[in-house]
Amino acid sequence: MRKDFLRSFVLWLVIGVVLVWSLAAMSLLSLRWIDPPTTAVHIERRLQAWIHNAPYHERYKFIPLSQISPDLQHAVIAAEDARFYQHHGFDWHEIQIAAEDDLEGERTRGASTITQQLVKNLFFGTGRSFLRKGAEFTLVPVAEFVLGKRRILELYLNVVEWGPGIYGAESACRSYDGTAARNIGREQSARLAAILPAPLKRRPERMNHYSALILERMRQMDW
Repeated sequence: MRKDFLRSFVLWLVIGVVLVWSLAAMSLLSLRWIDPPTTAVHIERRLQAWIHNAPYHERYKFIPLSQISPDLQHAVIAAEDARFYQHHGFDWHEIQIAAEDDLEGERTRGASTITQQLVKNLFFGTGRSFLRKGAEFTLVPVAEFVLGKRRILELYLNVVEWGPGIYGAESACRSYDGTAARNIGREQSARLAAILPAPLKRRPERMNHYSALILERMRQMDW
């Protein structure tokens, strides 16, 4: 009786996981043409504000990649994923470096690519777990295959968190610099890109050191 129960439980758990994964994969396919109305991170932040009875004002406007300054595109790639156009979803070189740093107790950098971060933003929120990483690992190749680099970059720049309640390049540029994303300049772009690793803590006016590093990376990249 107990074995039958455990067998049924495991079976339904596997079916549930497969169904959720299939839904996520189909959602990625639909995102080739449909702009996402919200993401897991957006929902997570709303719930956190509701639980803590905190004020929350969300700014999220999706715009085409052609309306986002090339300088901002360049800065974000330089800051977050310099080999974005060379890898197929995972940057194994950066993963190896991060693993070596972990072994030496000197972890100073992340290894997540823009594609990985997009999948996490869309479906999993900011939580960390082996189950989430496993699901992310299987969905990243799907995203690369069905979306392509241009659409991945467009989605990421539009949904990523840039501050409390600030999502996407257009909202970030208007909130911090009072201008549209198409008008943002090179140095402003570097300061905005410097926010992304810790968007709830960092502000562009305090990012001179980090933005200088990003500007140097931009100069070193072929663009």
